Amino acid sequence: MTILRVPSPAKLNLFLHIVGRRDNGYHELQSIFQLIDLYDWISFEAIEENQIQIEGLAEVKLEQNLIYRAAQYLRPHAKTPCGLKISVEKNIPMGAGLGGGSSNAATTLIVLNQLWQCGLNDEQLAAYGVQLGADVPIFIFGQNAWAEGVGEHLSFIDLAQKQFIVLKPDCFISTQLLFSQKTLTRDTKPTTFCAYQLEPSLFGNNFEPLARQLYPEVEEAMQYLDQFGQAKLTGTGACVFTEVIQEMNVKQILQNAPCKAYLVNGLAESPLRHFKVTD
Repeated sequence: MTILRVPSPAKLNLFLHIVGRRDNGYHELQSIFQLIDLYDWISFEAIEENQIQIEGLAEVKLEQNLIYRAAQYLRPHAKTPCGLKISVEKNIPMGAGLGGGSSNAATTLIVLNQLWQCGLNDEQLAAYGVQLGADVPIFIFGQNAWAEGVGEHLSFIDLAQKQFIVLKPDCFISTQLLFSQKTLTRDTKPTTFCAYQLEPSLFGNNFEPLARQLYPEVEEAMQYLDQFGQAKLTGTGACVFTEVIQEMNVKQILQNAPCKAYLVNGLAESPLRHFKVTD
């Protein structure tokens, strides 16, 4: 096999509400996942040793690496197993609310399902994926979606193709810390996609007030973007974003941003949606 190089897209949460809490402590969510054209790139190369080697994520222990764990789920199904060197070119910032780790796991499941001839369908891959992270299934199915449950119940939707400015504040947000805060709103009234379509500006992120309060860098980024549009937090952060509108001077906004800034396009579907390994 020659080296196979595959994109792994990021996502934005266009809003994120906590609508309840289960007996097991997990939170019931409502959100919209918007795929964007900010990509990690993952390369797969067959090696003689019967092992999985991962390059490009040295800061993550192998047993905790979602790519490695995804491969282990598929090993029992492999009809043509082989050792692999998997190399990751990281462009999606880590711990940013953009789903980079989940996307990497999903890309690995999709590619190895074909390389190893596992024969699993998307629903079976997603069932493994949700054990790696609630965001993984959205990248398996590769379509924008209205999400409920812990994020795994997906209704696929069409979204207008838009551009977004995304800022990555220079901080790493602890999701656990945000969930542990007593002031976190956990009882937002459930809503519908139709309601979102009528008035998207009314839909926010329940984690945003806490992220702004606990992380000054997030507050600075939000204040900056609010000058030009409506700033929103994605996931539990740290990234914040705003939709590009016609009157914006995008180049100037990106140049003067207080932290790393990206201009991204919304995707109608993931480039992996119709992925096929060719001989």
